[in-house]
Amino acid sequence: MNREKRTEIFRRLRDANPEPTTELNYSSPFELLIAVILSAQATDVGVNKATARLFPVANTPQAILDLGEDGLKEYIKTIGLYNSKAKNIIATCRILLEKHGGGVPDNRQDLEALPGVGRKTANVVLNTAFGQPTMAVDTHIFRVSNRTGIAKGKTVLEVEKKLLRLVPKEFLHDAHHWLILHGRYTCIARKPRCGSCLIEDLCEYKEKTED
Repeated sequence: MNREKRTEIFRRLRDANPEPTTELNYSSPFELLIAVILSAQATDVGVNKATARLFPVANTPQAILDLGEDGLKEYIKTIGLYNSKAKNIIATCRILLEKHGGGVPDNRQDLEALPGVGRKTANVVLNTAFGQPTMAVDTHIFRVSNRTGIAKGKTVLEVEKKLLRLVPKEFLHDAHHWLILHGRYTCIARKPRCGSCLIEDLCEYKEKTED
């Protein structure tokens, strides 16, 4: 895929959705961090239901520590892997208070040092909370990037690095939101909705569907 095609793809995605953002509900960098930790192998809808109950009660590191691990579990037990997530969140809150004054760090090294925070989670927080041009490659972005030809790669990291290099700079800040939403609602895993896709003529997928 050449630069002209990529530019037109992201131009169309931007025209259709000028200000994309995460579908996780949050009102502070800390709330976003907790929501993203909870979202691993879970749906955004499921996470939002849990945090709608949790955040009015506890939306700071100290408040969540005050709940304790068992208290936190009562709010997040509808989410997969909630036992390990509760343990990680409590440990993360303790580190944020001890090392970062209760704030969320705005750099990858400190974020990835937090329990339950991997590269993808760090990228989401850096991009969405702090406006940094990172690329949080999840299963949707990995699929869309490979299927369309925007950035092919055999590993998540390979796709991430290619996207950072190949996506035109003017689109880089919002690119991962557009790609996630495109993968979630149009370029879906089992049978992509090519017939209703606004970039169908630019996509290099050979097995297009009529739908």
